[in-house]
Amino acid sequence: ELISSLRSKLQTLWEERELVLSEARECAERGEELEAMVQDVCKPNEFERYMMFIGDLEKVVSLLLCLSSRLARVQNAMRRIDGNTDAEEKQSLNERHKLLSRQREDAKDLKENLDLTDQQLQDYRRFVQVKTSLLIEQKDLEEQIKFFKEQIENLEKSIP
Repeated sequence: ELISSLRSKLQTLWEERELVLSEARECAERGEELEAMVQDVCKPNEFERYMMFIGDLEKVVSLLLCLSSRLARVQNAMRRIDGNTDAEEKQSLNERHKLLSRQREDAKDLKENLDLTDQQLQDYRRFVQVKTSLLIEQKDLEEQIKFFKEQIENLEKSIP
């Protein structure tokens, strides 16, 4: 029953992911329209900055999500530490935790430096917000799908 329930949840996540991917395609189309408009009204160097910003935004959001996911896994491993865990493993987890925490804070600072000013276009702001939201939702769904696949595999292996 548990495996069936997990498979059902996995199917739901795949369907949600397809919806998010569809929204991402629509957002990309709006982005192309916005890109053409920005290119028409901006100087070449401003347009180049716009294109760099959009590329950097995607990279930074992906970096933040990846680091947060890795940090959560390390924190879960640290919670499972018990009296039988050797000191070297404890130290290794603590060092990874500190490193990932620093990297995540650096990535947050980088994202804040990329945020928009009040002088920029409203469409531009909306596009960036939607794009960021879709990236986060897509990565979250992928992480959940990965988790449920691992759970199903582990359960199937544990059943004789």
